[in-house]
Amino acid sequence: MMRSTAQGAPGKPAHVYTPLPPVNRSADDASSDNSTSPAATPKRADTTTGKHDPARTSNDEFPGESPASDSDATDGPGPEFGPWLAQASILIVDDEPGMRNFLARTLGPRCKRLEEAADCNEATRKLDEHHFDVVILDNIMPGKSGVEWLTEQREIGFFADAILMTAYADLDTAIKALRAGAVDFVLKPFRSNQILNAVARCLDRMRLRRENYVLRHELRSTSDHVLLRDKLIGYSPEIQDIRDTIARVAPLPTSILISGESGTGKEVTARSIHALSDRADKPFVPVNCAAIPTDMIEAELFGHLKGAFTGANHARDGLFLHAQGGTLFLDEIGELPLATQSKLLRAIEDRRIRPVGSEREAPVDLRFIFATNADLEAEVEAGRFRADLFYRINVMQMHMPPLRERGDDVLELAALFMNKLGKQLGMPPVAIDGPVRAGLTRYNWPGNVRELRNLIERSLILGRFPPEFRNDDLANSDSGEDETLDELERRHIMTMLHKTGGNRNEVARRLGVSRKTIDRKCAAWNE
Repeated sequence: MMRSTAQGAPGKPAHVYTPLPPVNRSADDASSDNSTSPAATPKRADTTTGKHDPARTSNDEFPGESPASDSDATDGPGPEFGPWLAQASILIVDDEPGMRNFLARTLGPRCKRLEEAADCNEATRKLDEHHFDVVILDNIMPGKSGVEWLTEQREIGFFADAILMTAYADLDTAIKALRAGAVDFVLKPFRSNQILNAVARCLDRMRLRRENYVLRHELRSTSDHVLLRDKLIGYSPEIQDIRDTIARVAPLPTSILISGESGTGKEVTARSIHALSDRADKPFVPVNCAAIPTDMIEAELFGHLKGAFTGANHARDGLFLHAQGGTLFLDEIGELPLATQSKLLRAIEDRRIRPVGSEREAPVDLRFIFATNADLEAEVEAGRFRADLFYRINVMQMHMPPLRERGDDVLELAALFMNKLGKQLGMPPVAIDGPVRAGLTRYNWPGNVRELRNLIERSLILGRFPPEFRNDDLANSDSGEDETLDELERRHIMTMLHKTGGNRNEVARRLGVSRKTIDRKCAAWNE
């Protein structure tokens, strides 16, 4: 057995190093990397002091490494370690320069950003300054152990996955590491492909966890159906203008404010912008601000630490962090409480958030898209919406046209809904004949596309369109050939009053006249 005479840092027991036994490696492993961590081979000691010289970190210091291993370690990311490694930021925390050098040569060429820290205090400073996806942490270091430091960081806000390295494979250390929040445990000595695989597993787990959370959030929070949510349907001039605007703004990082009535397709537009942007392969996270309780909205958006409030039994990332690198769509932005509006303004300007209960801010890289069906300028004047937030988000505004202004788009949408929903429900399609087409184009659609979708689903279930869309009233009027225009007008208005339960405002809206006109005619008929 080969033993090293190198001494560790003060208060750190000297490691006993043993060379790795020969192993049968596959061709993939051999092509990825042959290098071994410094702990697997003896370090050269200073001949005068007997201490390890930190400045000497070249390959000749690690006789277990072949000269070719250095070139292996600087190859590209390689598909065998997943596509996410090239986009990752990694922090190495180890007091041994040789280990930091080995990990830097192994991971540096493969990841987006890599930084090193020689002790816990330096690691804390770097975490305060930057966001890291993965922290690779040695357990035995001067001052405090890696497990102790990780526990402290979890209490003030730790937003990365941690991999713990140790030369002592005892069960107690493993249990403490898991309790402290480490997601992986690597035993020294290890080969470079082992640490690469550990990092790749962390990144893949993180991506799956975020995707899972976002999908669950969408299923839980959205009140809309997912049908056709990724498409803008229609060829009216109004929709063509929206498409042209999307094509211009999608490649830009500019924040977008989408306004329009409920059901006009604001989320569809936001998804189209995201799909055409350079963030298309990153998450799109929709948030309905009106659907989240006021006392929970800050924790939902920014996340929270364990014990931050009653019921916070574990830490949880907020929707901002789950949308990291992608697009955050905040619908019904006018419904945000004033206290949350101020925090949102700071997050937009500084690109940093502070989870509930955290002493540390976390940087975020997001594109913001906002939507509202309210008049935000009127809300600002009424004191219900912050003026500074309004002017910050109103950089580029897009107004979605209501369905009643989109001409024959309603017919194309109706045919598409009839086809898709008929297959989903297993019901035969209902014919959209001439009278129905006339009724669809004549109707005012206060609920816009959402109301049209509900009408088609209801018609499929009943097997027919409602009478007002089948134009039955006008068809039955042929029986009175001598009926005057005034009598026809009176009968039609009275029929509409009967259908709306006497709601004169609704009758006036459907007929396209003023309420005073309906009141005047009813008064004349009652004389």
